[in-house]
Amino acid sequence: MSSWAATWRVSTERPIVSALALGLTVLLFDATMALAFPPYKLTDADTAEPLTIEARLGLVQYQVERDKESYSSPLVRLNLGLTAHTEILAEAEYSQETDRVEEAAVGGKWIPWPGSLAFGAEVLTLLPRSGESDYGVEATLLMTVREASLLTHANLGAIEDRRPSEHESGWKGGVLLEWLQAQWRPGVELFAKQLNSEPEQASAGIGAIFPFDSLDVRIGVRAGLTNAAPDLTASIWISGNFPLSGQ
Repeated sequence: MSSWAATWRVSTERPIVSALALGLTVLLFDATMALAFPPYKLTDADTAEPLTIEARLGLVQYQVERDKESYSSPLVRLNLGLTAHTEILAEAEYSQETDRVEEAAVGGKWIPWPGSLAFGAEVLTLLPRSGESDYGVEATLLMTVREASLLTHANLGAIEDRRPSEHESGWKGGVLLEWLQAQWRPGVELFAKQLNSEPEQASAGIGAIFPFDSLDVRIGVRAGLTNAAPDLTASIWISGNFPLSGQ
């Protein structure tokens, strides 16, 4: 395995530099702190404020899987609040190994039952990758329990992906615990996924959110618990909120 320093290489190719520069400029301009939800695999039963964009820029994601290293940069997630209980979202991941967008999705989240015990659902359309023409769908039930300084998030979802030549279907789910502290927001997560009749992919992760004035920095590391899961995944993000009203 190469040194950790090698994982933070920044490509000098113009698309990556431009994307990173644009993302940093946007996040540093008139942003307020966003609370959800990278660097975790799960999400919360909450939505962005109406007419507010939650923007999250993943500076790098590094992964080790059976002695093979890979990294992606940038990673982008955008949520736009429509009403008090609905939002639309989009996400994309650019692979430095293949020099193209490897994953992209659009969808929405609906939280009809907000509050200290919140329930809702999220549906994503998985967009075709290079060389593919079909689509995939992920539908996930969401729950968040707010109790003093502890947040508990639970997800359970179904996957139907018709993009690969061998179509994939299965499930995903997990539990995430977060502690609201004065200076930071640590969390621990258990996540699992299974597609077709393949072995289950299970992992455990830790993360932290650090607020800095108008933005926050998020870091996370997860380790595989089963042979089918990646051995190690680490990422770092910058996040902010942007009211469209300018207020």
